[in-house]
Amino acid sequence: MARGPVERANHPSNDGFHARNDGVLAAIDRAAGLIARSGYMGDPGPRPWGQEVYPRFYVERGDGWSPATLSLWQDLESPMAAAYAGVHAEALAHGREWFQKPQWPPYVCWWVDRLHRPNWAEAVQRHEQLHDDGPSPQAFNFKQPFDAEGRETTIDRDRVKALARQNADADDAGEPGTMENMT
Repeated sequence: MARGPVERANHPSNDGFHARNDGVLAAIDRAAGLIARSGYMGDPGPRPWGQEVYPRFYVERGDGWSPATLSLWQDLESPMAAAYAGVHAEALAHGREWFQKPQWPPYVCWWVDRLHRPNWAEAVQRHEQLHDDGPSPQAFNFKQPFDAEGRETTIDRDRVKALARQNADADDAGEPGTMENMT
């Protein structure tokens, strides 16, 4: 979900973020375990999952923009591998150049039924729930994850590393990932 930008989207200080954005989204689209991701109104790519909205703690800079994503994954290890390795990890290393350090969770995870596609409003509600109440089966993070049955669980770090290697191989080859992308 959203981290508040330090400056308006078109400010030159955000050029590094914008230069990486297409490459990061392309890598995510190739990532093992991705089922689908929402697009954004007016942008090419996947269709948006409802109107993009932001958590109450997001600071509006007058441009209606925030770096936010909404995606469906097969398991917990897949988004962790995509987020903390490769081009996304490189972008995260520069995050403080573009975004204020949040006083809220930078992301939220939750399980959905196989046929349910969440929308931005649901994501905001879950993000705010994690911020207000801490991790629970309804809204959690990688540090305190829950399984699909609502039990506390752990993330298989060896599987995360293997998926990160698989994603790197797909990035090097420039090929689509092995999982179906339902966009």
